[in-house]
Amino acid sequence: MDWLLHKKRVSKVLLACVGLVTIIIFIRYLPQLLRVTMSLDGFRDYILSTGKLGPVMLVLFQILQTVIAPIPGEVVQIAGGYIYGTTLGAVFVTGGMLLGAMIAFYFTRFLGGTLIEGLLKRDKFKWMRGMMDNNKFSVFLFIIFIIPGLPKDMFIYAAGLTTIKPLRFFTILLIARLPWLLASVSIGANIYHKNYGPTIIISAISVLAFILGLIYKDKLIHRLTAFKGGKSGQ
Repeated sequence: MDWLLHKKRVSKVLLACVGLVTIIIFIRYLPQLLRVTMSLDGFRDYILSTGKLGPVMLVLFQILQTVIAPIPGEVVQIAGGYIYGTTLGAVFVTGGMLLGAMIAFYFTRFLGGTLIEGLLKRDKFKWMRGMMDNNKFSVFLFIIFIIPGLPKDMFIYAAGLTTIKPLRFFTILLIARLPWLLASVSIGANIYHKNYGPTIIISAISVLAFILGLIYKDKLIHRLTAFKGGKSGQ
C-alpha cells in the first residue's frame, strides 16, 4: 500500500515537472514557435537546421500542438510528410500526438482536475459535461475525434476527469485521429514529390470535411448532448 502511494506521489511530481516545463516553454517561446509554424517552408527549414535532432523536434512540436492549441497542427503534420515521407512522418506525428495526449490526460487525472472542472462550468464548455456523464461516452469520444472542426484538444483534458480506462481512451483517440493525420502527412509527402493530383484530391476532401464539421458542429453537439443513456461507466 505504501509502495502504491509512493508511486502515485512520484507520478504526480513528474507530471508537475512536465507541466511546469511546458508552461515555461509556452510563455517564453510561443511567439517564436508560432512564427516558425506559420510557413511550411520556414518550418521545414527550421527542422532540417537541427540536423539529427530533426525527428525529435518534430515530435516536440506535435506534442506542444496537442497540449497547446494555438500552434497550427496541420503545418506540423504536413511538414512531417514533406520532410520525412509518409511512413516516417506518420510515425513521428502520431507518436507526438499520443505523447501530447498522455500529458494532457494525466495532467487532468492526477493534477489539474480542479482547473478543468472550472473550465467545464463555463457556458462555452457546459455541453461537454453532458457527454462525460453518459454511458455512451466512448462513442461520443470517437465521433468528436474523427470529425474535423470539433474541439478535440479540450476533450482530451476533459476525459481525464472521467473513469474511462487510459488504454481504452488512447485506442479510441488513435483510431479516430489516424486517418486525418495520415491525410495531412501524405499531403506533405506528395507536395515534396510533386504529385499534385493526389495532393489536390486529399486536400479537397480534408477541407470539405473540415468545412462540413464547422457548419454542422452546433447541430451535431446538440444531438449528442440531447442523447440520454444514463450515468457513464465508460
